Amino acid sequence: MLKGKNGQPFYKDFWFWVKILIFTVFLLFLVYPFSTLVINSFFSGKEEGFTFYNFNRFFSKKYYYQALGNSLKVSLVPTVTSILIGVPMAYLMTRFNIAGKTFWHVIIILSLMCPPFLGAYSWIILFGNAGVVTQWLTNLLGFQMPSIYGMGGICAVFTLKLFPYVYLYVSGAMGSIDRSVEECAENLGSGKLRRLLTVTIPVVMPSIAAGALMVFMTALADFGTPGILAGGDFRTLPVLIFNEYLSETGGNANLASAISMIIVVISLVILFLQKWWVARKNYTMSALRPPEIAQYHGWKRFLVTLPVAVVSLVSFLPQVIVIFCSFVKTNYSNFVFSEGFTLEHYMELGRSLATNIRNSFVFSTVAILFILALGILMSYVIVRRRGRTGGALDMLMMAPYVIPGSVLGLCYIVAFNNLGKTADGTVIKLTGTASIIIIAMIIRKLPYTVRSGSAFLMQMDPSVEEASINLGVSPMKTFVKVTARLMLPGVLSGAIISWVTCINELSTSIMLYTGKTATMTIASYTNIVRNSVGTAAALASILTVTSGILLIVVFKASKGKVSIV
Repeated sequence: MLKGKNGQPFYKDFWFWVKILIFTVFLLFLVYPFSTLVINSFFSGKEEGFTFYNFNRFFSKKYYYQALGNSLKVSLVPTVTSILIGVPMAYLMTRFNIAGKTFWHVIIILSLMCPPFLGAYSWIILFGNAGVVTQWLTNLLGFQMPSIYGMGGICAVFTLKLFPYVYLYVSGAMGSIDRSVEECAENLGSGKLRRLLTVTIPVVMPSIAAGALMVFMTALADFGTPGILAGGDFRTLPVLIFNEYLSETGGNANLASAISMIIVVISLVILFLQKWWVARKNYTMSALRPPEIAQYHGWKRFLVTLPVAVVSLVSFLPQVIVIFCSFVKTNYSNFVFSEGFTLEHYMELGRSLATNIRNSFVFSTVAILFILALGILMSYVIVRRRGRTGGALDMLMMAPYVIPGSVLGLCYIVAFNNLGKTADGTVIKLTGTASIIIIAMIIRKLPYTVRSGSAFLMQMDPSVEEASINLGVSPMKTFVKVTARLMLPGVLSGAIISWVTCINELSTSIMLYTGKTATMTIASYTNIVRNSVGTAAALASILTVTSGILLIVVFKASKGKVSIV
């Protein structure tokens, strides 16, 4: 019999096997694929044995290292601009009686819930070379719009799409600042602007950094937006990975693995810099007196509401445009607004793309069932049975934030493309199957549910569980009958967000899909690339409406208290 501390017998209880199960899942579908990718990056068909050939090639050829510079630009610029928009928005929403505050808050979140490439597609409809606004300005005023393609367009789309991350983090922090902190500064003679810059902003700096990190990581990992808006020779690292491994001119898995390693290293560096900055700028306070909301009326209220309304509507405009255009007739590559509305694009979906729609809902639903089960168990282990293993699981949960979707997709291709052969010589592989896409969804989206469940569990008093055990109920039965039921609202909130992001997932699935396993997001993206604009608009509309309905369900179920970050 195994001995534990003080020589006492060591019993393998239920939670021991839960930890073994969770670690096995992560080792098999995260650690192993990533380690395979790392090893693969140090081998090449050009040289024998262990080599740095792929990295030397990347940093010696402009075609490759220019993509690195482009990726950093389209990640850093939107990060800065998102801060410049998100922080003032959060301040206005938490300090003034904005008219329709709840409506604007929901609109801002909805603008975040669909893939960024849909925003790119919408702005092309308006401001592309043959866009509605572009043609109107050219024909009526003779004014030539700047091109939306290239770095400028990508940064603009990312900013309008991702600033809600900063807004959500910072508004939560600003809403919990103790009023006495700002009152002390005001009593010492600080004006409102100086108080904002010297007290309020420094206090919420960790939240600003957290939002900025989310913006940077999302922009760095995004495949769809640069793929659509890249003009000329403008390439980013995720697009380069796709081209190197999956395009007709590619096929170099070793070089693609090396590029993937570079993205991960950049992500890790940014993550550590953010943690170092937050550690230096962290403040602690007791939020006993929440900030006072200024009650404006008349033109003053209009002035503080106007910027919130303008930014919210502009950020949500892409979804409105997509839905509107899904009912407009097309001439294969452009919308013909003068010919009225039609349902032909939706009928086309029923005829030829029903499989893609079914795949999205089936894959996402299967994934969410596993995410729910694992999310409840992992949340409990991390919070209530932390120890060394719980801490290790908490660290593993950070990996999906650091590893971009396209990199994880390549990890799975390298690790699971050839698992052996059967007796008749058939190659056994997971790639190309529905299973590998579902697994990728589970690994990438599980953190949303675990974080939501963990946050909910931290607010629960452990004495509730202790009282049940003291009354003679077994720990396992207490978990099922008491703890799991109390955790369910928080876990379900996170699970619905996971479900929405599964439906909208592109970066990983586009690396792993086949014709039979393509999802709505993949079909929408490929139709946009092929200029099948009407079908793409109809598919994108289904994604938008589905995300909106589910977000409303989340708010109704949680009474508006759920956070998607």
